[in-house]
Amino acid sequence: MSTRWLMANSPMYKWTRRTATVCLSLILAATISGCALLPDEDTEEQLPTIAPPKLSQKPVYEATTETLVTRVRGIGQLRSEEQEQLFFVSEGKRVKEVYVKAGDNVSAGDLLASLDVAEMERDLRQRKLRFRSNELAMIQTLRNADEMEPEALEQAKIDFEIVRTELVDLQEKIAEASIYASFSGSVVSVNIAKGDSVTAYAPVITMADLGQLVVTATISKEDLKTVAPGMDAVVTINAAGEFKGKVSQLPVASTTTNPDPYAPPKETLDQFLIVDIESFPKDVSLGTPLSVIVITNKKENATVIPSAALRTHAGRNYVQIVEADGTKREVDVEVGQQTSTLVEIIKGLSPGQKVVGR
Repeated sequence: MSTRWLMANSPMYKWTRRTATVCLSLILAATISGCALLPDEDTEEQLPTIAPPKLSQKPVYEATTETLVTRVRGIGQLRSEEQEQLFFVSEGKRVKEVYVKAGDNVSAGDLLASLDVAEMERDLRQRKLRFRSNELAMIQTLRNADEMEPEALEQAKIDFEIVRTELVDLQEKIAEASIYASFSGSVVSVNIAKGDSVTAYAPVITMADLGQLVVTATISKEDLKTVAPGMDAVVTINAAGEFKGKVSQLPVASTTTNPDPYAPPKETLDQFLIVDIESFPKDVSLGTPLSVIVITNKKENATVIPSAALRTHAGRNYVQIVEADGTKREVDVEVGQQTSTLVEIIKGLSPGQKVVGR
């Protein structure tokens, strides 16, 4: 016990203890300062809760009753019951004179325009004189027929006929150099002027009877199969409004052939659908654009569903009905009229029932 006391009070012991205390303090200080130099820990990011996407549900429609109307559409213009495009058959001739202008009223047989054929007319006068001489010679030949060989007499007749035919051909060419009105009416357009060089068969004057305007339209061949005379129609004439009417004529294929193969095809009313309207508007002109809607079918109180609710497969038409408890079942249906948005159900579905769309 005396020895432990002596060591505790010895200077060496006290120095060793003091040194250990200092070292421990330095180690603690270094540890504390080192921790202060470390970066702060990131705070935990709060991620938003992602809700799973809801699967889209197919639409549900209710069968209803409506007045179902099927229509077909066409476009056209006002045309005259009597209209004609006139042209020259000569090529390269110069226009001598134009006697009318657009808007003029003319009578059947009036001269409308002519070509310069002065040279042909001089030739015609000379040929007529020569032909008169040939006629006198032919008369003498026939008087002496008994004295001539049959072959010589026949040749004389042929030569005389050739001269006569050439004279007639020249007269016809001169006649074709003038255009006359084929009926009484109005001049709609004039496409030539004095001195112009004409092209054979190119329309130069158009005339029509403006007192006999009709509604004409063109409809696709497929839609035309559903149209018949007497069907109700609605005609919209530009700047004149809407007019109720009825189909009076369907277009027919032309069975006549043009006697002149070089002439342009002649436009006739037989080529168009014609609609008679109840009251023809005033102050409308030939060529005014219009549209026609023909009502091909109309049914009151028809059971209908949207087109998107009708399903087809392998020739089968059916719908998916939604029952009161939410269950679904397939039902075959018989389809009637169809429009761009609705389908008539003739059999298999009742108004008020609900069906699933696609």
